[in-house]
Amino acid sequence: MNAQRWQLGHGKVIRLDRPRVVAIFNLTPDSFADGGALPTPSAVRGRAERDVRDGAAMIEVGGESTRPGAERVDAGTQIERLIPAIEAIRSAGGPLAEIPIGVDTTRAEVARAAIEAGADAINDVSAGTEDPAMFELAAQTGAGLVLMHRLDPPERDQFSDQYTHPPDYGDVVGEVRRFLEERLSAATDAGVDQSSIVLDPGLGFGKTVEQNLELVRRTGELLGLGRPVMSAASRKSFVGRVGLDRDSDPGERLAASVALTVLHARAGARLMRVHDVGAHMQALRMLAALSEQAPDGDIPGP
Repeated sequence: MNAQRWQLGHGKVIRLDRPRVVAIFNLTPDSFADGGALPTPSAVRGRAERDVRDGAAMIEVGGESTRPGAERVDAGTQIERLIPAIEAIRSAGGPLAEIPIGVDTTRAEVARAAIEAGADAINDVSAGTEDPAMFELAAQTGAGLVLMHRLDPPERDQFSDQYTHPPDYGDVVGEVRRFLEERLSAATDAGVDQSSIVLDPGLGFGKTVEQNLELVRRTGELLGLGRPVMSAASRKSFVGRVGLDRDSDPGERLAASVALTVLHARAGARLMRVHDVGAHMQALRMLAALSEQAPDGDIPGP
């Protein structure tokens, strides 16, 4: 088992010898940070060209918002949003013909359509609990698979800094680790190769501000499961609450998001799912340059 690589569908691999950036493409009108920003295949292609030029290792497309309070979107609508975007990326040629593409969905029907159109990985925020066919699909296709922890589905969730009654985990890291371990086992029992699996603690999904920070601090305990960890904190409410110390709009949270990406990378996360590829890549390149000067390539402390 090699946690320094992520095996994807269609024979693709992402090397994880250092942190890699996953570019978020929300194809929805209601995403919390950038709903409606990519209304046409042409807009998708233009963003893809820019993000790959800036250093993205993967593009992830989503056709259903997972923000707290979001309404669910049927499979047909998701497919209608996703397939033209995937086709626009693939048909552009050059680097976009081969860039790994992930699809953010909890429905196997949607994931299958995306894979057939050219996607290479599935990001299932329910970790296979919504659609039992998801693990079988991942096993059959060899697609990469992200398994995420969440407390509740979006329609029952709240923003991290707005809980009236905070979630009571006892030990949030221990409970997230146990859940991810169980889902990892369920996926491999269904035939998914461990090298295809990445684990996501679900920052912002059913956790308070402090619980999210604790998950970042103790990333090493999640790495003990033997699979790479994804960091997906970009522009989220808890990032704004800490970085700005007030209510904020998602667009105001770039500096704090970049800082958290660097700190989560230092803690051991290797896939950084972000909205602003260029800014995050600049910070990660600096981190890499410093780590190359440290003994044994260790990422230096402050």
